[in-house]
Amino acid sequence: MSISTTTEHEIRSQPEVWARAIGAAADGASVLGRPGEQVVVLGCGTSAFVAESLAVLRERAGHGRTDAAYASEWTPGRPYDRVVAISRSGTTSEVLEALSSVPEGTVKAAVVGVAGTPVAEAADETLVLDFADEESVVQTRFPTSVLALARAGLGEDLTSVLEQAAGVLDAPLPVDPSRFDHFVFLGRAWSYGLAQEAALKIREAAQAWSESYPALDYRHGPVAVARETSLVTLFGAADPVLAADIGATGATVHHQDLDPLVQLVQAQRLAVELAVARELDPDAPRHLTRSVVLN
Repeated sequence: MSISTTTEHEIRSQPEVWARAIGAAADGASVLGRPGEQVVVLGCGTSAFVAESLAVLRERAGHGRTDAAYASEWTPGRPYDRVVAISRSGTTSEVLEALSSVPEGTVKAAVVGVAGTPVAEAADETLVLDFADEESVVQTRFPTSVLALARAGLGEDLTSVLEQAAGVLDAPLPVDPSRFDHFVFLGRAWSYGLAQEAALKIREAAQAWSESYPALDYRHGPVAVARETSLVTLFGAADPVLAADIGATGATVHHQDLDPLVQLVQAQRLAVELAVARELDPDAPRHLTRSVVLN
């Protein structure tokens, strides 16, 4: 991929930025929740998908019950020790409103890309990933850096993940997105959040038809619209039986033996290349702004 847009540049910067996020985990990961705390993670758009993945990762690591919710839909009810809000811009209206409703005595935490912003100031504890902030409207490296930091903080060794990311960024995409007009991303466990984010990138950058589902649920209805011009990408481990069932529809099934976070990088690249093929500017997605601020 030639670096001709800001979005492409930010996609290619991810191995370096992830390394910085991993290095910040020792001091910053506690903002996401201390072991044993009951936590809910809030976000809007991309950040909501990050929240879903983070919740699964944290519970799987045995750090305590962790829920995820859209900030625009969350209201206090179930008791938590900590509410974590994710907002790249630090200005998202729905996130601010959600933080304002957190019950007294519950820790309010924020993960932002910009210090001194309203979301950062509304929190008791703040993790600022300014080195991962972006100029582009379409988020790429900020959400992946949040997950890289979280995974490192949960004890994962991401050395091979960094190597994989650098490797795929030096190689052409394995599929030509211009051959397809329908894009589906399937994931399981924590990679389902990534599948949702991948589908959102296609919609945002390329204005194309994209969907996302829990992998095994795809056969329970959504597969009905699969056809020869569908590209179905499996996140996480390969599933030959599922792949065969989808392939029988005439759709192209795509899977790479890569860490799911690196698979998301490939989906980001695919979205940008599809946008360019459609003569769209991925730096200027239709109807979108960097942050949703309501009057």
